Amino acid sequence: MRRAGDIDLVPAGQEGGFETETPFDTIEIALQPALMERVAAELGGKARALPLDTRHLLRDQRIQHLARALESDVNANSPSGPLFADSIGAALAVRLLGLDNLDVDRRNRLSDAQLKRVLEHIEAGLHEPLSILRLSRVAGASSSHLRAWFKAATGFTLHRYVLRRRVERARVLLRRGDLSTSEVAELTGFAHQSHLAHWMRREIGQTPRDLRRSQPK
Repeated sequence: MRRAGDIDLVPAGQEGGFETETPFDTIEIALQPALMERVAAELGGKARALPLDTRHLLRDQRIQHLARALESDVNANSPSGPLFADSIGAALAVRLLGLDNLDVDRRNRLSDAQLKRVLEHIEAGLHEPLSILRLSRVAGASSSHLRAWFKAATGFTLHRYVLRRRVERARVLLRRGDLSTSEVAELTGFAHQSHLAHWMRREIGQTPRDLRRSQPK
């Protein structure tokens, strides 16, 4: 009766599971109660009063997409770092709480000073892991609000903006020609050369090798 993509939701403290007659593969994601409570508190309103019940055989394309993205990163030894995992976890929490379709209060936004602080902090920390909690403290806003307001202000999610800035920094360093590709990857916050090459190809259509070959002799 089960198909690829079926989802079981099992709240903390409740028993789940089922019997099968044939082997199967599954992805199990555990969201900490503290994460659910934080997201609910940040978004407020119905979220705090909405109980989660055990449900089986759910179908939800967004949850599937988020789960596959997290699985791919874990299988690659989590090269995207804590900001990516934080973002996926929070997005799953929002989806499960049923709040993803609520309108953001358009009167609220990052002030120029808040946005400047966040952008400067990202620029100074491109070489190290950046988390949504760390950036929300810099902004002086909740992590849920920061995600929505940052995208409204820049047109990019936080995760994608950080990746684009890391790629740009890497391109500048590679063009200098005095550092190895592994050194550039480390200085720009990528887990390894392959991680850097993957995102350079996606963002600018060139790998580090392509970029070096295009440089004048």
